[in-house]
Amino acid sequence: MAEEAGLDLIEISPNANPPVCKILDLGKYRYELQKKKAEARKNQKVVEIKEIKLSPNIDTHDYEVKLRNAQRFISEGNKVKFTLRFRGREMAYQEQGEEIMARVVEDSDLYAKVEHPAKLEGKQITMVIAPK
Repeated sequence: MAEEAGLDLIEISPNANPPVCKILDLGKYRYELQKKKAEARKNQKVVEIKEIKLSPNIDTHDYEVKLRNAQRFISEGNKVKFTLRFRGREMAYQEQGEEIMARVVEDSDLYAKVEHPAKLEGKQITMVIAPK
């Protein structure tokens, strides 16, 4: 039947009883699969990680501006990495840094979830939040 129609006989599921075959044009079928893959790749969103740097003695207005930027990044579908860097004697006041990171988590709770909790690595605390 496939030869009469000028098409190919393609085995779809060889392990079935009886085996399932289709009569279609193999070249056209492969072309359509390739088009579907390209379309799926085109519609896919690449998630970026945006970084926001803080310091332990940040002022309230500066903090609010950085939080607004984080909210904008998250609304665009990106993840946000907060980095709080200690310089010199600021290492003696790590509690302040932890309080700031806790405040970030609390203020961004409505639109984001914590993906990696705040963690001290050397002289900086890092945390990643992602969209809900």
